[in-house]
Amino acid sequence: MATAHRLKVTLRSVKPPIWRRIEVESSVTLAALSDLLEGAMGWMGGHLHAFEARGVTYEPPDPDEGLSRRAKDEHEHRLGDVLAEVGAKMRWDYDFGDGWQHNVVVEAIEPLVPSVEYPRCVTGRRACPPEDCGGPWGYQELLEVRDDPKTEWDRDRIRWLEEMAPSFDPEHFDPGDFERNLRLVRTLGFDDDWT
Repeated sequence: MATAHRLKVTLRSVKPPIWRRIEVESSVTLAALSDLLEGAMGWMGGHLHAFEARGVTYEPPDPDEGLSRRAKDEHEHRLGDVLAEVGAKMRWDYDFGDGWQHNVVVEAIEPLVPSVEYPRCVTGRRACPPEDCGGPWGYQELLEVRDDPKTEWDRDRIRWLEEMAPSFDPEHFDPGDFERNLRLVRTLGFDDDWT
């Protein structure tokens, strides 16, 4: 029987919490899941990523070097096999330079509903941090100086934010953005082997 996983995805080391609840077919590969997570969170794609579940790393192979010695190819492993039961967890790392880590937890595994179009983002809280803002530490600093820049460095950061994300609102979340974000990730053409 075909099933769907309901996943809660929470960005680590950021307060207040930024999270998403998505439903995806259990048969998706981890490579495809990475695109879905980017779309749900609001990341643009184009950065390296990896999954870690029960001590096993899953990643895209480097086109020149293949896989690291301990990693498995994410194209060859499906969500339903890696996270086979409710409560199973994994970590998804995105953008190794900024160091974004996400907890991915299986909340439910249920039969596919014919009237539902998968994948979908059901709910969530707060906006995704801007790309390349310096990871959790840089994002926290950006939020602190956003409304009251005290130094020239602070003002430079605010100018950068206004250029990168002119309408950025850290409290904004709309599950309807998922489809647009996912189209953007796929349209940009970053494949799983981008470095």
